[in-house]
Amino acid sequence: MGVVFFFMSIATLGALAFLHFGRNDASVSIIYVLAVMFTARCTTGYVAGIVASLLGVFCVNFAFTYPYMSLNFSIDGYLVTFGGMMIISSITSVTTTQLKEKNKILKERDKMLLEAEKETMRANLLRAVSHDLRTPLTGMIGMTNAYLEGGDHMSESEKREMVANIREDANWLLNMVENLLTVTRIQVGDTKVNTNPEPLEEVVSEAMMRFRRRLPKAKVRVSVPDEFLMVPMDAMLIEQVIINLLENAVYHSGVEDEIEFRVTKEGENAVFHIRDFGKGIDPARLDTIFDGVGIDKNGSGDSHKGMGIGLTICKTIITAHHGTICAVNHDRGAEFIFTLPLGEEKDEQ
Repeated sequence: MGVVFFFMSIATLGALAFLHFGRNDASVSIIYVLAVMFTARCTTGYVAGIVASLLGVFCVNFAFTYPYMSLNFSIDGYLVTFGGMMIISSITSVTTTQLKEKNKILKERDKMLLEAEKETMRANLLRAVSHDLRTPLTGMIGMTNAYLEGGDHMSESEKREMVANIREDANWLLNMVENLLTVTRIQVGDTKVNTNPEPLEEVVSEAMMRFRRRLPKAKVRVSVPDEFLMVPMDAMLIEQVIINLLENAVYHSGVEDEIEFRVTKEGENAVFHIRDFGKGIDPARLDTIFDGVGIDKNGSGDSHKGMGIGLTICKTIITAHHGTICAVNHDRGAEFIFTLPLGEEKDEQ
């Protein structure tokens, strides 16, 4: 009840000041109705609001209605006036309380939906991890067994090819571990990242340097806006997204043609386009390609089967930056597009 008496006291002092300076008692009741609204807003349940309504009616009658400093409902019209004020105050209190409860229910529902989405993402990520780690490990074990059991009967070229395949699979595993370490930089509870304005051109340049160290033979044509852009981001995470998408284009396009990596400014977003000129993506997979489901086998027998964890992590990172990511097919291949807001991000919590 402390909240009730606090707002009633404030309303009484405000009404006294209003009468002293304005000498218009017709609006005093409005001040008490506002006090009832604030009481209902700052308390839970209906009791406090109704008590505030009763106190407001008696305060107006006792202190601000003739005869002053006494309760009197016998004068013609007073009973109707104060009855109306009581009804208005009570309805205001009940309506405010109901709106609070509805907002609370909506927030709980949104929280449940967000938790369900996070659980789905965790499950998809785990499924992608199990696939993308198991496949190269199986290949490495098979090749080492073949080397140990039949190495004496192999030519040097066969041995070198086998070791090269093992090294390639080991690098793929290292990339997967880097992806897992990258995603741990995101706060699991709130799926948030710490962002700072970063020069777009420098982030792209650093990502390309890291990518070319991994795949020096890959051909990529890069273009960025002439305008100097500062984009709020976690630079290391966005670099990992760029590398993942470029590697995906190299491994899954089915061709060795040049990849187009283009960044543009569109409205309030920086838009990243990574386009290959290969076989494209199965249209049935476009809607689920970032969820780690529907792993496909490319039929080549190598360790790069499916797109799995890399794309799942890309979606996690971009979503945490409040951006969007999608995959589309064009006339000559596939294109991955993601956006990052250019404006300063606001803490919504």
